[in-house]
Amino acid sequence: MPVVSAFLVPGSPLPMVKRDNPPWGALAEAMDVAGERLRASNADTVLVYSTQWFAVLDELWQTRAHSVGTHVDENWHEFGDLPFDIRADQEMAEACIAAAIEAGVKSKAVDYDHFPIDTGTIVAKQFLVGDADIPLVICANNLYHDGETTETIARIAVQEGDKLGRRVAVAGVGGLSGSFFRHEIDIADDHVAVPAEDAWNRKVLDLIAAADVEGLRAAWPDYAREAKADMGFKQMAFLLGALGGSYASADVLGYGPLYGTGGAVAHITPNG
Repeated sequence: MPVVSAFLVPGSPLPMVKRDNPPWGALAEAMDVAGERLRASNADTVLVYSTQWFAVLDELWQTRAHSVGTHVDENWHEFGDLPFDIRADQEMAEACIAAAIEAGVKSKAVDYDHFPIDTGTIVAKQFLVGDADIPLVICANNLYHDGETTETIARIAVQEGDKLGRRVAVAGVGGLSGSFFRHEIDIADDHVAVPAEDAWNRKVLDLIAAADVEGLRAAWPDYAREAKADMGFKQMAFLLGALGGSYASADVLGYGPLYGTGGAVAHITPNG
């Protein structure tokens, strides 16, 4: 199998920029563990899908050889800037573009200096890759793609990685429940804002931990609607597509609040 490890991680910058706050620091520690496991899997490339890189017309793929800069998050800028240093696996990204187009998914390369890399991708790279010399294949969240199309894109990417002999780690970057606090809170007392959404998050994480894909798919529509799941939980659809629709096991490393929303870190072990 070309996929050697897979991870579900939050895209919020809060664990990265304010890890001294206990609720967010716990998620940061879980992300640290996820990063250790990704690097131990000896991946050649990390395939990243972030719900925060929005696309509308085409499926976009980052092909800039080296992206360096500083990002200011649109919501949490008061906690500090987000520096980034990302190297792309250009060969694999170009192969993914060609294969996606052939499969009927309009796709386009992005290769611009100072292109605005999204917060979720930056956070995932910082925690999962760190300073390791592992390139990324970054693909966008097209707002018009449903879960099935998102799975197809991931499957195509993994197939192209396999053709190139890549050992691929996959990161699905995004949140769980989506109800933010709309007022200022004491961040030390942060919690999932809506108890029913907290219950839904825990139910879905239990299904993921049990590798119960059938149960997860059955609960998915209600979860997306009732918990206001981030982008309909498409980051999990991407992971399932990359994993061929099933996996051996999963370890939920952390779950907690992100200014009222839910976030989780999970390490998913592929079949075989």
